[in-house]
Amino acid sequence: MSDVATQPRVPARVVLLSLAALWACYFLVATLRGAVMGYDFIWPIFSRRLTICILSMLVMAAVWPLLQMLERKSGGVRLTIVLIGALPLALLLSVINETVFSDMEMTQAYGNEDEAEAVKSGKVKITRDEAGNIMVDLPTAVTQPPPPPAPPPPGTPSDDASAPSAPAPTVTSDNSAHSITIHTNKALGEQYARWTSVVDYAFTRYFLVLAWAALYFALAKAEEARAAERREGEYRRAAAAAELRSLRYQVNPHFLFNTLNSLSALVMTGKQDDAETMIQTLSTFYRRTLSGDPTSDLKLVDEIELQKLYFEIEAVRFPNRLMTTIDIDDAVSDAMVPGMILQPLVENSVKYAVAATQRPVTIAIRAHAVGDKLEISVSDDGPGGKVKGVQGFGIGLGNVRDRLRARYGSAAEITFGRREEGGFATVLRLPLNFGSHQGPSAAGPLEFSRA
Repeated sequence: MSDVATQPRVPARVVLLSLAALWACYFLVATLRGAVMGYDFIWPIFSRRLTICILSMLVMAAVWPLLQMLERKSGGVRLTIVLIGALPLALLLSVINETVFSDMEMTQAYGNEDEAEAVKSGKVKITRDEAGNIMVDLPTAVTQPPPPPAPPPPGTPSDDASAPSAPAPTVTSDNSAHSITIHTNKALGEQYARWTSVVDYAFTRYFLVLAWAALYFALAKAEEARAAERREGEYRRAAAAAELRSLRYQVNPHFLFNTLNSLSALVMTGKQDDAETMIQTLSTFYRRTLSGDPTSDLKLVDEIELQKLYFEIEAVRFPNRLMTTIDIDDAVSDAMVPGMILQPLVENSVKYAVAATQRPVTIAIRAHAVGDKLEISVSDDGPGGKVKGVQGFGIGLGNVRDRLRARYGSAAEITFGRREEGGFATVLRLPLNFGSHQGPSAAGPLEFSRA
């Protein structure tokens, strides 16, 4: 499979949300800018601005596949293509803006507040004819007659033929007399003004396109980082599971070796019945231990049942010396523990306590909750065990330590040492968990400490 096919992609939902957030911010900023400049909050402008935002978002979403093709390119190539490619896209967005607002004449340069009110009330209309001329229609005016002249002083002839007669008052209601036409050149006026506006808006849209392209590539890098983190987590879990499986299978040969030695001793001493009992118990033990996933957890009560089978096997060898005590708090009997985690500890007690003396030895298994931890102890009252140091005690404690580290990381703890009253004890402290197996953890080392 090619790298492009396995390349993590930014989800479509995230892409659309980023576009929606970008144009929502633009809508809000443009609206607030209009308020600061004194524009009224009127629906015709609102609706057109909203239409422009929606159309622009759809156009930019259409170029999303082109951005996906650039994700595998180098940074310089990507920057060059985006800087050049954003120009026609910004021009297209500007044309959309000009087209949507083409049916509205934005007249802003009024002489005073009375003229602005006249335009809003419809008394003054500013339009453009087919030739591109600007038409300003003024309201109908009525010419008031001038005041009559003062009467002449006494003695002044009123019928002097040389005196000019006063003009008669006129009243005009012809609207055409109050219409002002500003003749403009269509090519230099309308077209030049329109394309100047388009280019001006294109610069604004250009930086919006660049901003979203930068945001998209940042989201793509974040998605790559998350994918790499997920892969790393999967690799760690796989490695931890492999280590758990290896350590778990390491227990079986060790246990089988000891058991076969015991079985051989029974046969050589002519204890066929005891040997047959051991073989049957051994068969039951392996049927239970090999049937499940070696990396999975099982309930503490089931782990204790496995150890009881092991005690039955060893009781054939040491019928008068092996004593057992099992004390499990009912509150933690269903807690989950790694399978056969107690087996090496019990074997050590049999090997270094029971087999090393001729007197009876009691092996005790106890478990209870301590806060949010499950505490399990395996102890004996034998000669005191044989521990040469953290690195030199063989497979038993080392296997348990490594399995706890692979399964729980630093969340688990193991302590061991001689008991004051005699014998040896090992204590495990695990996270108290009643759920299903959550998988191995490779977080942090697990070290030994002496009790």
